[in-house]
Amino acid sequence: MRRDNRLPCAVSIAGSDSGAGAGVQADLKAMAAQGIYGLTVIAAVTAQNTLGVDRFEVLSAEMVEAQIDSVFTDFPVAAVKTGMLGNGEVVEAVVSRLKRYGAPNVVVDPVMVAKGGDLLLEKDTQLVMQKELFPLAAVVTPNIPEAEVLSGVKIEGVGQMREAAKVLYESGPAYVLIKGGHLPGGRLLTDLLFDGERFFFYQARRIYSKDTHGTGCTYASAIAAWLAWGLPVPFAVLKARCYLQSIIPMSPGLGGGNGPMDHFACWRKV
Repeated sequence: MRRDNRLPCAVSIAGSDSGAGAGVQADLKAMAAQGIYGLTVIAAVTAQNTLGVDRFEVLSAEMVEAQIDSVFTDFPVAAVKTGMLGNGEVVEAVVSRLKRYGAPNVVVDPVMVAKGGDLLLEKDTQLVMQKELFPLAAVVTPNIPEAEVLSGVKIEGVGQMREAAKVLYESGPAYVLIKGGHLPGGRLLTDLLFDGERFFFYQARRIYSKDTHGTGCTYASAIAAWLAWGLPVPFAVLKARCYLQSIIPMSPGLGGGNGPMDHFACWRKV
């Protein structure tokens, strides 16, 4: 754990969400809930709400680079979370800058599809991200559909999660976390973490709710926050997962579709 008195800083490099349930808005809230000062680099802008994504535009690689420069030259960044990056040029710009600044504790959430099914990643970007960004990652955090696309493994249970994790580990990250929420059935939900040798399993009661918009962003950002505090990856995942499980049942009931969570529910007195 950190022993100095500075407030740890973590930066989210991702897309914005006008509904504020996912993207950099959710990242900032999740980081703040873990006691972290959150910074942002906007890679794309979306027009979306709980019903879906109406439109999105990816910012220029030059603008993304400029934001990263501004953040890293003035703040003591202790962790990085990447989310929606949009295209290969932006991915390459992010990779170049993260290498330049020796960015620590990089958490890569390979955001490919929004909760409502909207494609958020241009097809040519997948290979660029896997080849260039994954090797910089302390941990990558795909869900089941993303892990299937990235690994080429059809996942129907924990056995295939193991197989997919091994394939993704070959891309270069220190850890692979495959989130099991998309596996059907069962009262327990299992996430799997792999470090190249050992498998760590995280199980919790499955919470049935339609208000899960931004769960992936929130999970990855909370992991980054706990890495910024100095926890090793397996414990950062555990802390982040417990946090996520605590707020999913506490939906504010907003919107007509997949609603957002209340990131500060555990702090409220009523």
